[in-house]
Order: sequence, then structure tokens, then C-alpha cells
Amino acid sequence: MLNKLTSSIDFQGQALTLRAERQRLIASNIANADTPGYVSRDINFSQALRDATGGQKLRIGTVGRLETTQAGHIAGTGASPVAANLLYSNVSQTNLDNNTVDMDRERASFVDNSVKYEATLTFVNSSVRGMLDAIKGGQA
Repeated sequence: MLNKLTSSIDFQGQALTLRAERQRLIASNIANADTPGYVSRDINFSQALRDATGGQKLRIGTVGRLETTQAGHIAGTGASPVAANLLYSNVSQTNLDNNTVDMDRERASFVDNSVKYEATLTFVNSSVRGMLDAIKGGQA
């Protein structure tokens, strides 16, 4: 029963973690825009989220611990789903110093990811608020 209540929040928590990691990658790309030879990196967010959640419902294992059915689970090997989905960005313009950071693309990605991060926080907040209202039983 408890994991039915928390499965939505767990999913959103994974999404928040991945959004934060993507934000870190984009910020790193922006910070290295003038570094000769720097190759910009990004992640395939949807694939990383599928890998992080395993596309499965959370199950309770022995002694109340979550089962670790994927290598990226917390109690597993410590492998990050982001590391497995880390990609090189496509080069849209060539530079003499072989730097592949496109500042226009990075700024747009940064803003887009920020908006989606905030939206995910809003979903988590509304889920928690809904659970609290259900627990209170409609009392004010």
C-alpha cells in the first residue's frame, strides 16, 4: 500500500535528479565555451529516465528494502543512469580551436531544462499536497 502512494513521488524524484544532472552538464558546457578542444556533452533525458526507473513498478524486497533490479538503483553498484546515457552534442558550427559548444543551443537547453525542473517540482508539490489532504480526510 505504501509503495502505491510513493511510486509517483519516486518517479518524479528520479526525474528531478536527472534534470539536475543535465543542468550541471549544460552549465559545464557554457563554462567551457572558450576552452580549446572542449567537446560539449548532454544526455538523452528520456532514455536516462527509462533506465533510472527500469520501466517497472517499485517493489518491496526483504526487510522493507527496495529491490535493486537495475544497476543504477541506489543500493546497487552505484552506477549512474546519466553516465550510461552521456552523449556528445552534435556539432552545428565549426571552430578553429575545435570547441563544439554552441552557446545559442546551450542557452536554449539551459532555459528549457530549468522550466521542466520547476514543472517537476510543482508536480511533486501537488502530489504531496494531495496525499496530505487524503490523510487528513478533508478536515481543515
